[in-house]
Amino acid sequence: MTKRVKELSQKAYQGNFLTHTQFLAASEQSEFLESAGKNAVDPQDESKSSGVFQGVPWVLYGGTEDAERRVLCFLPDYLDRATFLLQEEAEPEVVACIKVSPLNRRFAEELTHRDYLGALMNLGIERNRIGDILTDSETAFLFVMQDNADLIRSELIRIRHTSVKCQRVPASVCTIRPEFEEIEGSVSSERLDAVLAMVYHLSRGKAQELVDEELVFVDGRTAYSGGYDLKPGSRVSVRGHGKFQYLGIGAQTKKGRFYAKVKIWK
Repeated sequence: MTKRVKELSQKAYQGNFLTHTQFLAASEQSEFLESAGKNAVDPQDESKSSGVFQGVPWVLYGGTEDAERRVLCFLPDYLDRATFLLQEEAEPEVVACIKVSPLNRRFAEELTHRDYLGALMNLGIERNRIGDILTDSETAFLFVMQDNADLIRSELIRIRHTSVKCQRVPASVCTIRPEFEEIEGSVSSERLDAVLAMVYHLSRGKAQELVDEELVFVDGRTAYSGGYDLKPGSRVSVRGHGKFQYLGIGAQTKKGRFYAKVKIWK
């Protein structure tokens, strides 16, 4: 991916026009942030969604502020991050938002994320052209590459046994967000195994077993050791347990331990 990213940044710099990737998974975003180096990340932006790479401003954008799958965009010199986001909201050039709802709610099935994703891929759309899919019991919002939007709007008419209608809408219309709960607990350090033990009420040994069995992923990458420190903002998923975002540590206890905060997805 690094070679492709460099080519896109150079095109944006030389031609002074917007360039972008397809949707990147968490592991690919992490790879870019590592290759870009710490100086590429805007210190004022806690979500690590913008910065400068090889002299070119970039934005990671997926349609919502908490998007998991995001597109890496390199901006021309006449666009800054704020203007780019306003432009995407008004006239999307990169990511389109499609609202999907049943034609007849009375006879509609309760569709899941998997159902929507499967329907899109059955249209011949590749996974990297599909971003987040946010759904409740009645409606879904699909974030897709702009040039796939018209195909989806005209061809996606049935999901399982439910007839549906698709409308292009501004991303701000989507009010569905993943539900989460913030918790705080005492840990000896920011080590991955210590935080896992706190979050899932495990022993440190059991937490390390999950790592050893390659069931733990940090920012989309398999964790091979429980002994390294998590960074604020890191997203951790554990097969069979769920996922959470590490928010960092706060006050220290009298016994030298720390209070760690995490955001657990329900």
